[in-house]
Amino acid sequence: MFKNIGKLLLAVTLTIGTVVTIPTEQASAHTKTVQVGDKYGQVWNLQHRLQQLGFYEAKIDGVYGQQTKNAVVQFQRKHGLKVDGIAGHQTFSTIYNTTFSEEEIQMMAQMVHGEARGEPYKGKVAVASVILNRVDSSKFPNEVEDVLFESLAFTAVADGQYNMSPDKDAYRAVYHAIQGWDPSKGATFYFNPNTATSDWIWSRTQITQIGKHIFAK
Repeated sequence: MFKNIGKLLLAVTLTIGTVVTIPTEQASAHTKTVQVGDKYGQVWNLQHRLQQLGFYEAKIDGVYGQQTKNAVVQFQRKHGLKVDGIAGHQTFSTIYNTTFSEEEIQMMAQMVHGEARGEPYKGKVAVASVILNRVDSSKFPNEVEDVLFESLAFTAVADGQYNMSPDKDAYRAVYHAIQGWDPSKGATFYFNPNTATSDWIWSRTQITQIGKHIFAK
């Protein structure tokens, strides 16, 4: 993972237009039960992950108040967990299985920005979805970092555009993809038909075209 991320503050724009600042939190998963009255530590992490899934839309402040409890309750109901508003081992385990770390969000946003800058917003979400579809596929690595930096996988790595600072839409696109919007319709590849030189990529089953990108399996 981003070895030099340090104390990076990640600004993310939510679908409702609220900008929040998320401090990097390196807490280990499932190590502590947190509930109303607790502060910081795992609470930052919990709020960030609930936000990814659309359950938490308040300011990420590291304070386990009523809004955080309500978000946990909604999450627990959706996943058939014990509904008590307390984030214990089972709740944290389920959240970790459906969300990503701040470093992973940052890396995906950089890739979306590098690969789909200038594309329609739907196309940005589709690129983010391809990344997630690869993580879920047995044909690709199962870690975000390994998917992004697999040899020759993404042009933005080769030409350095991955290193550009993502804009707000890149972060939003990643969040939308995590929440289940997949405009690529399950694609694990995409390419620009005007610049693609590989005969192999043309052999893939094409699904849809969004902007300049054709999405395929």
